[in-house]
Amino acid sequence: METVVLIVHLFLALGLIAVVLMQRSEGGGLGMGGGGGGANAGRSAATALGKITWGLAICFIGTSITLTIFAAENASGNSVIDQLGITPPAQNAPDSDLVPPGDDLLPPTAEDDAPLVPIAD
Repeated sequence: METVVLIVHLFLALGLIAVVLMQRSEGGGLGMGGGGGGANAGRSAATALGKITWGLAICFIGTSITLTIFAAENASGNSVIDQLGITPPAQNAPDSDLVPPGDDLLPPTAEDDAPLVPIAD
């Protein structure tokens, strides 16, 4: 089943490329210029190629999601290192003498500070 979806996905990608390349160029990059259809123009009429492009794009996204679900189901849960059979080096645990106790990690509180002496004018 996965192979069938992958082949359909490939044909959708090729079809989408072909349909986009057959469409009329608007000129000027990013939709600017070309026949007065700039930012001030209203929505252009949907052509047959535009509708086909939308249909192919929706189907392409659908097959992409389907292939992602297939890949997640087939995932073994192991990392690449586990599949290679190489054991990672052991992590050195920090010495307990070098790590201060949890109370020493907190900033001092008002009770720990010496009382403040007012300055006389």
